[in-house]
Amino acid sequence: MLEQFQRFGKDLFYRGLTSSHGGNISVRMGDRLIITRTGAMLAHLTARDLIETGLDEDDSNIMLASSEIVVHRAIYQNTSALAIVHVHPPFAVAQSMCVEDAIIPIDSEGSYLFRKVPVAQTETTVGSKDVAKIAAKMLREYKIFMLRGHGCFSIGPVLEEAYQWCSSLEESCKIYCYTRTLQAAHAAISQHGLGDLEYRKHTDDYKTW
Repeated sequence: MLEQFQRFGKDLFYRGLTSSHGGNISVRMGDRLIITRTGAMLAHLTARDLIETGLDEDDSNIMLASSEIVVHRAIYQNTSALAIVHVHPPFAVAQSMCVEDAIIPIDSEGSYLFRKVPVAQTETTVGSKDVAKIAAKMLREYKIFMLRGHGCFSIGPVLEEAYQWCSSLEESCKIYCYTRTLQAAHAAISQHGLGDLEYRKHTDDYKTW
């Protein structure tokens, strides 16, 4: 179990899906769950960073568990999920603040995988009952959803699938951002013309090849 947490924890961090101490992951085992410790570094997880506690009842380990434990519990109690990933992917978070109620991928793979990713908003975003209620509702219908300005929660029968949803969403949001940026740049160039750029007037002088 530790090896799985370490594998995907490293992938989540090194792919830029969360900051050094951000995010949390968990798996369900019957009426128990294992979740990362509060403040754990996902890229450097050790045995002490995995906290086992009850799905429905608190025990002595609850104080060490991630602050999002209430959300993870609500998801497990209301869906068929056996694994959960919660991270703060920057492109997806940015896009969540620019849309009304859903992220709509424009790339082929994103459109195939998601069709759309719902975006929800609550007054409090970290480990609150409001988030738990919305997460349980959203993830009965979708495999992933965004909490506006905060991050995504994704589910799966195993950690790999939950990880895939987060990774694929961030990739789609990157493509969206790059596309819109390039479209704006091309529009500006078309409007003002390349000839107006000083360095373009001396291209014949460069003779680099």
